[in-house]
Amino acid sequence: MAEARPVTRKTRLLARLNSLVMLGLLLIAFGLLAWLSNRHALEYDWTANGRHSLAEASRELLTRLPDPVEVTSYARENPLLRESIRQFVGRYQTHKDDITLRFVNPDAAPDEVRRLGIRVDGELVIRYQNRVEHVQSDNEQIFTNALRRLARDREHWLTFIEGHGERAILGVANHDLGEWGRQLISQGYRVQPVNLGETRALPDNISVLVIAGPRADYLPGEARLLKDYIDAGGNLLWLHDPGALHGLGPLAESLDIEFIRGVVIDSAGRLIGIDDPTIALVTGSLYAPHPITEGFDLATLFPMAAAIRAGQSETWRLKPVLASGAHTWSETGKLEGMLEPDTETDAPGPLTLSVSLEREIEQPEGGELVTRQQRVVIMGDGDFLSNTYLANSGNNELGNRIINWLSSDDEFISIPPRIAGDLQLNMSGITLGLMGVGFLFILPALLIAMGISIGLGRRKR
Repeated sequence: MAEARPVTRKTRLLARLNSLVMLGLLLIAFGLLAWLSNRHALEYDWTANGRHSLAEASRELLTRLPDPVEVTSYARENPLLRESIRQFVGRYQTHKDDITLRFVNPDAAPDEVRRLGIRVDGELVIRYQNRVEHVQSDNEQIFTNALRRLARDREHWLTFIEGHGERAILGVANHDLGEWGRQLISQGYRVQPVNLGETRALPDNISVLVIAGPRADYLPGEARLLKDYIDAGGNLLWLHDPGALHGLGPLAESLDIEFIRGVVIDSAGRLIGIDDPTIALVTGSLYAPHPITEGFDLATLFPMAAAIRAGQSETWRLKPVLASGAHTWSETGKLEGMLEPDTETDAPGPLTLSVSLEREIEQPEGGELVTRQQRVVIMGDGDFLSNTYLANSGNNELGNRIINWLSSDDEFISIPPRIAGDLQLNMSGITLGLMGVGFLFILPALLIAMGISIGLGRRKR
């Protein structure tokens, strides 16, 4: 057996010095770890479906954004709200370090809030390469698709016909589309009003042509220009209001559609405080399966809408986009007093309020013929995008979706919701009963028995 070394003053001093050195090294190690954690964030998502990290589609998009992204949140001084936004944007910052986030209190900047059209507390304004997108929720699919729209590298020119009393795309009157037009410009679209009476021709850079509720007749030559545009493969958004076609009958015939006479009457709006029966309320169940309405469940309002009847076309693929409920009808009489449907003259619901048309068309490009898809959307109402009604529920979002689809910019990134599968514990009634008996009787009895046992053991000592 080895002989123990005698403990001397020197050995005690060396032991204390060794302890101090080890303590110092430990503190230095902790300091280095703290410094590294501040400079390099390291996170792991151990949830079953990775619900706290970005989807692969979002990460791939971030790699295709070479320039910095600036995110501004217009959120009040609410710590919980701001922290939630900070964590959401932080998921993107983890994969792209030049994404910046700043907060602005909307109460302290009312002019800026009014100019940008901020509507939601915490609304995000994303800026990239002098283009702007608004996001009103912390939804990854919505945020990622906003980034994708900002990243597009081609110009889209939206041409709005004027000169016949149409709704002005930059106008400020209640019936005009100025607010919507400013949002389209901020999203990177180029807007150009065209008066056919002055130009006598359409530009050759049109992505989407818009006819927004004319109130005066088109001249035959002007109507022929529009029909020639469609025959050549142009995309069209036609916002028709109830009443006369104002010389656009040939255009409707070439599109194989017909507007039903009268105004759509809908009493369902009373459930949410809308007393005017001429405002048609469209909810999620009334949207037809279509790329425009995919994942869209917000209610939309259509004041003074006309119904559309689509014919059997050999040229176009016609699809309904949205409709009114079965309780509605198209009123052809006077809009006064207690309105009741006339079975002889009024068309009963459900009524189609919007249809889309598609076809493949060959066009010359680079010295050869290229096949591309031509798209048309016809709405039985133009008020829903006007300055008065744009902010109502999902009207603005629906208008943006229509333009995105018409301009062939509808390749939305689909990110399915990742629902937590471990938030509920499902047990049978027998299991719950056994647990109740165990916690109420067996466990207390065991604790009492252990206490008695320990007490008796101490008395014997």
